[in-house]
Amino acid sequence: MNFRDLGLAAPILKALTQEGYTDPTPIQRKAIPPALAGRDVLGCAQTGTGKTCAFATPILQRLSGRTPKPRAIRALILTPTRELAIQIQDSFVAYGRNLPLRSAVIFGGVGQQPQVNAINKGLDILVATPGRLLDLHGQGLVDLSRIEIFVLDEADRMLDMGFIHDVKRVLKLLPEKKQTLFFSATMPPEVMGLVNGLLHDYARVAVDPVSSPVEVIRQSLYYVDKSNKTKLLAYLMEERKISSALVFSRTKHGANRIAQDLVKRGISAAAIHGNKSQTARVQALNDFKAGRVRVLAATDIAARGIDIEQLPFVFNYNLPDVPETYVHRIGRTGRAGHEGEAISFCQFDEKDELKAIEKLLGKPIPVVAGHPYPMENFDPPQKDKRGRVVNAEDAEARAAAKEKRRQKDESNKARAEEGKKAAAQAKAPVQTAPAEETDAPKKKKRRSKKAGAQEAPVEAAAPVLKDEPPPRDKPIGRGVRQGRIQDTLPDAPAVPATDFYKPNPLDSDVIMDATARLLAPRRPASRPPAQVQPQSQRKSEPQKKQEKAPKQSQQKLRRQGKKQGAPARPAKEPVLPPSLSGKKKRRRDDRPRPIEAPLRSDRQKDSTQHKSLMRPYYLHDDD
Repeated sequence: MNFRDLGLAAPILKALTQEGYTDPTPIQRKAIPPALAGRDVLGCAQTGTGKTCAFATPILQRLSGRTPKPRAIRALILTPTRELAIQIQDSFVAYGRNLPLRSAVIFGGVGQQPQVNAINKGLDILVATPGRLLDLHGQGLVDLSRIEIFVLDEADRMLDMGFIHDVKRVLKLLPEKKQTLFFSATMPPEVMGLVNGLLHDYARVAVDPVSSPVEVIRQSLYYVDKSNKTKLLAYLMEERKISSALVFSRTKHGANRIAQDLVKRGISAAAIHGNKSQTARVQALNDFKAGRVRVLAATDIAARGIDIEQLPFVFNYNLPDVPETYVHRIGRTGRAGHEGEAISFCQFDEKDELKAIEKLLGKPIPVVAGHPYPMENFDPPQKDKRGRVVNAEDAEARAAAKEKRRQKDESNKARAEEGKKAAAQAKAPVQTAPAEETDAPKKKKRRSKKAGAQEAPVEAAAPVLKDEPPPRDKPIGRGVRQGRIQDTLPDAPAVPATDFYKPNPLDSDVIMDATARLLAPRRPASRPPAQVQPQSQRKSEPQKKQEKAPKQSQQKLRRQGKKQGAPARPAKEPVLPPSLSGKKKRRRDDRPRPIEAPLRSDRQKDSTQHKSLMRPYYLHDDD
């Protein structure tokens, strides 16, 4: 059977041929037909068996039938690690090079803006890790309402890494009607519970027994002490002329230490783990694939998803706690039918882990004897207060982390002290000249108000810090100088206002001037110029009296007629409201105001009306 027999379209077959694919693997032969038919698929297969192609090619063919406008995300692939997400995205690009579909990958650890820009351009397929996907959806940057196909890859790894809750949150954001493709290397009870609630009428595909290693991988075991593991690793690299090898460490600290020790011995090496930035991880992985680095030391974060073509050797520097992890580790070699070898180191306190692995495999791992670093330490493993075995690698990693935190705290403390010293130096006053010591009180000569008066020289005073109040035995000015309350108390004579002192609001002359300002009549801001009538139009006093006489007589006759019962006046016309009459209603603020202030009496002027006192406050020319 070939790929054409599976029902794949011509553009996809052409891309697979360009990639060098000839015959489908067992998982591809069993998973592609039901996926093309639109059924849910449960794929159970170990790593390196071609699972990515098994779900990528059906997705590409089903989505290529139509392309909606505008584009919308119609397929979502959820993966546990960044490296696996990048690998899956590369596979979609390779398999769909002849199709008008767009795909992108998003993951954490890097800036989100380039990923957001790719989403805004329009996508058909999105590959993502759970954390970054939920983050962008929370910001309203990803729309998952039109998902047609959902793929959950490495489901058991999601469970191991604690992503199962994030997966459930993602599932709530997806449409209820969709096709689901579920792939996992192992099927623990927790994963099966997720399968039963997610898949409907699914096709189960299992090509090998769960957690069984690939038969083509040669396995070997070396008993060695912890202190000699790096020496044995370097010895095997040189003796067997190993060009590239992936070394798995139990801890991040251990991965860094392995890479550093190998570099000291002249073997190029790099470390990859969770504490490394995404840029550093991608760079180290690319250097390893390109052959610039012979050894890549990694934690279990790289146990899945890293696809390295023709990787010849995998080393288990430390045996894992979980037996299934051993299967994932050695699955990095022997991929796509190629041969590979897995070499494991075992120290005395790791024999319990070895027994669990051999029980899972169903057979013992062949032991290699006669190497130059045999095991010599047979001391029983240390135990904690609760009787649990303390792993030496874990204890070393915790001690290294504690020391790193201590150094970081000391560095932060030193920087904080330097900052305090710099702040104290910035606040200290700059002394330009030494002060003369004297017991005599310093007096400042008052400035004369008269023009042409000369000032007497003022004796030099000792500099006073800004935060310290002046000595109490000195005469304190009553001006408000530093904003201190004690300078406004009326227990000392006031100092006249100068350039250095503001007037004291409690002084008698200041109070009198303030009262004068309040009692003085207010003048309008602007007065219209007085209209002067010519002499010929002015009326004399007799003429004015003569004009007022008729008006007074008319008022007198009106009052008399009212008393004698004169007929009532005609009724006035009804007054319409302003809204109906068209007249504008005059508001209270619109009433006319007097142009000039009322004239004062001719009585004796008091202090508020004295011209000399009002001069500072009224600057009119006629005052």
